Amino acid sequence: MTETPEQTLLRLRATIDNIDAALIFVLAERFRATKQVGELKADHGMPASDPSREEQQVARLRRLAEQADLDPAFAEKWFNFVVAEVIRHHTAAADAR
Repeated sequence: MTETPEQTLLRLRATIDNIDAALIFVLAERFRATKQVGELKADHGMPASDPSREEQQVARLRRLAEQADLDPAFAEKWFNFVVAEVIRHHTAAADAR
């Protein structure tokens, strides 16, 4: 039986919804890990930002994006957005000490 365009749209949207949910949970797990990094840095007087690490990660993620057929510039923008939030959390953790 062939799907109607409306059925196909609903099926594809359900797939997108499932992927979005997975992304949220993966991001939450990532932030739990970076919170621990921020606390460690705060406890030991380490800077919130690590430009060398960030540069390595950008290069790594751009390569992964190319392998995944995703725009590497988009992957970099996403990473920079996430890192800005992580640094904000790390700075707040250090200020709370």
